[in-house]
Amino acid sequence: MFYYISNSNQAAYNQATEEYFLKNFEENFYMLYRNKAAVIIGKHQNALAEINLDKCEDEGIEIVRRLSGGGTVFHDDGNLNYCFISNGTKGELINFKKYSQPVIDVLQSLNVDAKFEGKSDLTIAGMKFSGNASHIYRSKVLQHGTMLFSSDLNRLNSLLKVNPLKFTDRGVRSIRSRVTNICDHLSSPLSIEELQTKIVDHLQETFPGIKAYELKEADREAILKLMEEKYLKWEWNFGYSPKYKIERLLSFANGNILEVELDIEKGRIVRAEILGNCIKKESIAKLEEKLINMPHHKETISSELKTLDMDTYFNNLSLNELIKAIF
Repeated sequence: MFYYISNSNQAAYNQATEEYFLKNFEENFYMLYRNKAAVIIGKHQNALAEINLDKCEDEGIEIVRRLSGGGTVFHDDGNLNYCFISNGTKGELINFKKYSQPVIDVLQSLNVDAKFEGKSDLTIAGMKFSGNASHIYRSKVLQHGTMLFSSDLNRLNSLLKVNPLKFTDRGVRSIRSRVTNICDHLSSPLSIEELQTKIVDHLQETFPGIKAYELKEADREAILKLMEEKYLKWEWNFGYSPKYKIERLLSFANGNILEVELDIEKGRIVRAEILGNCIKKESIAKLEEKLINMPHHKETISSELKTLDMDTYFNNLSLNELIKAIF
């Protein structure tokens, strides 16, 4: 068995590293890493329905879809993440409590009353500090989880806050829980680096023979290739979302009212309907046709439509106002 402590704080790189270890090694792995501010989307979620896209873009927040299911989570440098990759028997691979036990053991040794509760949560005083999710690959399981240590919880709430009524889909919805930071429950000061060291020490006691893994150049090249071809791509992070419908009704200061309905499949618009008191009925169908097969991606649609004369389709409506309605 190996343990690996990532020296990267890029979410896309660390997600690629997890997948690389899962699919290219026979040995079991335990990985620890911290990311700079990022939002991590569950595999089966509609990314746009889970996040405050405008705020994420304004703050340059990395948005990455992971291999596993479950809900959307926020990472920052006050959050220590772990990943357990283990061989096993089909039908018996998923065991959230088993693979999160090292975290519970270490915290309890620090007199923190950490518990496993529900399906996959770790809690302190009834508040969640860790959520877990898993992914099965052949006869192996990847389970990863967060450990909120000193995370910016206000920022977490603001980045994940969105109006779900805009979307109709079959994607998995995140369930918001009361959360807490581990540092608020320690009886004596401890840094996140010291917590990481204690977890590694515990692993060495629990799994005799466990060894540190150092990436070889071939490993780095393969991880970077996977990151660039998958985890940095819009097609994976947004386009992989389940098919959904977005319905938006906006009113503007000049009295204009605009209603937009879009059906999106595999990240692309398959139906568009634009209504309101500011449309020009004789030409709006041509704009609806232009939207068909476009990726539901703000930069792409803005670029495609910026050459159009908006006065052809609307009375006193700007491109920015239309884009706001589409997203």
